[in-house]
Amino acid sequence: MSTAQTPPAQTPNADLATRAEGATRPTIRLLPGHQKRARHGHPWIYSNEIAMDAAAKALAPGTVVKLQAADGAMLGCGFFNPHSLVAARMLAPDPALAIDADFLAGRLDRALALRTALYAEPYYRLVHSEADALPGLAIDRYGDVLAVQVNGAGIERALDALLEALERVVAPRAILLRNDAPVRALEGLESYVRVAKGSLDGPVELRENGCRFLADLAGGQKTGWFYDQRDNRAFMAALAKGRNLLDVYCHSGGFAIAAAKAGAASVLGIDSSAPALELAARAASLNGVESRCRFERGQAFETMEHLARAGQRFEVVICDPPAFVKSKRDIATGAKGYRKLARLAAELAAPGAFVFLASCSHNMEVAAFAAEVARGIGQAGRTGRILRSSGAAPDHPVHPQLPESAYLKAQVLELD
Repeated sequence: MSTAQTPPAQTPNADLATRAEGATRPTIRLLPGHQKRARHGHPWIYSNEIAMDAAAKALAPGTVVKLQAADGAMLGCGFFNPHSLVAARMLAPDPALAIDADFLAGRLDRALALRTALYAEPYYRLVHSEADALPGLAIDRYGDVLAVQVNGAGIERALDALLEALERVVAPRAILLRNDAPVRALEGLESYVRVAKGSLDGPVELRENGCRFLADLAGGQKTGWFYDQRDNRAFMAALAKGRNLLDVYCHSGGFAIAAAKAGAASVLGIDSSAPALELAARAASLNGVESRCRFERGQAFETMEHLARAGQRFEVVICDPPAFVKSKRDIATGAKGYRKLARLAAELAAPGAFVFLASCSHNMEVAAFAAEVARGIGQAGRTGRILRSSGAAPDHPVHPQLPESAYLKAQVLELD
């Protein structure tokens, strides 16, 4: 593993090569009055902020370009895609900087140093896109295996250099390219999943909060695991001791098994994915809590309504759904979904129960989500108090100029 924390110093010849590249690098000019956000550190430049002339439109998606304000001042360099709403993604203030394996290794070293400071074991999100100054890239680490998700044309174009940099910095046993996210279509990228190094012979094991879990990197949701809920799982596990718990959208058992290992009296996990439930059951056995865990396949709302009609009540209710709001046009429908989820959770909550509700929809703002949770609980005829409002774990840092990177929001309530 590399111990360098900054990109290697360039030799004079390398510096000359960098300058030569900068001299021939295409220049993209912003329209008058549209340079302010970029100068203040915003990592995105939208297509309607750019002088999109014929030369700009002809550039290949993912080309590294120099970015220039209308007054001629240079803003830096970035990845450019003439076919995307987010047309430019800033990389560095030096317009002539070489964007190569050395550059990428420097950014990876910095990301690794942060995670090493945060966690004692190598199970975390290693790169979180713009917040780690690597736009369009997410990397999850599972010990000596990496799951890489490329969502930007620039990183896709630089994929060989990225793989070289990963070999230098992490030297993993295996690398899976999990490049099948729907957002790739917005960049004009094809969908694929392939192993770029080594081999994967099934689910990989990971450790989190003292528990052992299994993740299906090739076939599971996203990159196989949701490290972003790490701290929320620990918080809810502590509350679950001695209580019966319902975990809706349980996936492969993150909340459920952590709670059981912390001493929950019984755990019922519900999910629509049979493969995820199989991994949850296997993980329960790995942690020695299979006798207190039950996992059942079912649709969330339908199963919750059935349990309520049957008179079932739980002392802890956890609901961590997939995104209900995938674009701004879904906000109204998604809001109703979160409201209904909160109502059903409240109907299943025993007096004094703890309820956890989350949203991973970045278009659903914190205040709007909290309002729908409050409305849903009120519709169930319940009152209570908010104990905790939270977001993602710190291996999912937030870019200060990019509120979209603060996508996860969660509330813990105690209901009367």
